[in-house]
Amino acid sequence: MDNAKLLVKQSQQGDARAFEQLVIMYQDRVYSLSYQLTGNHADAEDLAQNAFIKAYRALPTFRNEADFGTWLYRITVNISINEKRKKKPDVSLDSPVQTQDGEMPRLVTSNTESPEDAYESKEFRGMIREALWELSTEHRAVLVLREMQGYSYDEIAVMLNCSLGTVKSRINRARQTLKKEITRLAAKNGSRLPYNNNHRGGENQ
Repeated sequence: MDNAKLLVKQSQQGDARAFEQLVIMYQDRVYSLSYQLTGNHADAEDLAQNAFIKAYRALPTFRNEADFGTWLYRITVNISINEKRKKKPDVSLDSPVQTQDGEMPRLVTSNTESPEDAYESKEFRGMIREALWELSTEHRAVLVLREMQGYSYDEIAVMLNCSLGTVKSRINRARQTLKKEITRLAAKNGSRLPYNNNHRGGENQ
């Protein structure tokens, strides 16, 4: 039995210290996911804390043959989906965005960028943040899990307790909506998009 499973078993038997060890073990990953879902530190801290509280209360229902981390991430995403955020977050999107037209470039400024390129990169990141928040919570969640957390379609399906087809459909629609919104914003602002609209890229699971 690995350490996590042992700690879960001890926690289910009422060992509070064992659950504290689980929190320490997973807190960084849960916070990272929470931040990418909410976009700011205060909401991320609240979401992560609520996820651990709900996980602790739901421990009697957890089957220890399953992966505790996956179960915990599912709780985190579900809380995020169920909570209606009133303010738009400043979402960090330093990872590449995959679309049906290929991969958008990494959203980080290179040391070799000219001032003009650096300005365009910053402007593009702003459009990404604005466009991402136009997605539904469900679509934003799967896009974060896939593009920013790097989970496979199968892992996301398990995490969200839905079919593989549902995950693929949500991700495809999220990508299409995201790119359409970015294109609209670029046209509105007279901005240049740093990717090729004519390139058709495949999806990797």
